[in-house]
Amino acid sequence: MATIDVDVRWIHGSRRGGPTDPPIQVHEVDADTFILRQSKDVTYEAPFLYLLCGAERALLLDTGAVADPAACPVRATVDSLVAGRSPDYELVVAHTHGHGDHVAGDPQFAGRPLTTVVARDADSVRSFFGFTTWPAEVVRFDLGGRELEITGIPGHHAASIAVYDPQTAFLLTGDTVYPGRLYAPDFPAFRESLERLTAFAAARDVSQVLGCHIEMTRAPGRDYPLGCRYQPEEPALPMTVTQLEAIRDAAAAARPGVRRSDDFIIYAGPCKAGQRRLAGRALLARLRRRLPCPQPGREASQGRKAGLVTVR
Repeated sequence: MATIDVDVRWIHGSRRGGPTDPPIQVHEVDADTFILRQSKDVTYEAPFLYLLCGAERALLLDTGAVADPAACPVRATVDSLVAGRSPDYELVVAHTHGHGDHVAGDPQFAGRPLTTVVARDADSVRSFFGFTTWPAEVVRFDLGGRELEITGIPGHHAASIAVYDPQTAFLLTGDTVYPGRLYAPDFPAFRESLERLTAFAAARDVSQVLGCHIEMTRAPGRDYPLGCRYQPEEPALPMTVTQLEAIRDAAAAARPGVRRSDDFIIYAGPCKAGQRRLAGRALLARLRRRLPCPQPGREASQGRKAGLVTVR
């Protein structure tokens, strides 16, 4: 299968004074596959959402970090993308996992006809998709001529799932694998999930490994501060199976704490010291955003060396 290019220039927040990004960017992979990104101007999380359409129904994976439809119209955007399909066309709203920045938009779909919103907890996820052996089982979910494969990958969250789409060869991994900070509060489960996910990917033709955030910069091992709202030097969203294997290997060798690699950072276990450092760095970045922007020259040059000029 030919690789589908999703290395697009994503909205990544705005400099102070604007102009601001639109609240949602939509990338049409093909006529039945869409990747949405919420703007950092409305939420620093800037999560990615995935809409996969079959002949009978569509699956929306995640609703993002913003509840207010006026601020970020997730439902209206999805409605426009599925418009013109059959009158009895269904929509299933599910989640890569149940954290707030992936489920906040759920209320926008309340009362929408022919729509099922799957609850965020692990029992609801297992029941809806028909898992009998969680998390190792691989279940199938048919959209009508487009059958997805779903497996459990707890560790980041108890209800985390991975979704493989043979039509695009995309492997959707939520917050378990992406170019950023990989939080693993249940670290033993996280390592086990990565072992199974790597074997799952090796047995399939995977073109792209796609998560739900970008938090790294293009500088190896350097991430943007927590809460950053302007990320002009982001790496590409897609990762490879080789990078997935590298994350698996790093997790297998890691002890509780922070393990930093070129393309990702693992926060293994509760990691309280690492979380405190992360919060402190975020506070420093917020304070610097309140200062006047450095002028070109020595000050700006030193800011670039410190990784601070791109933080707005």
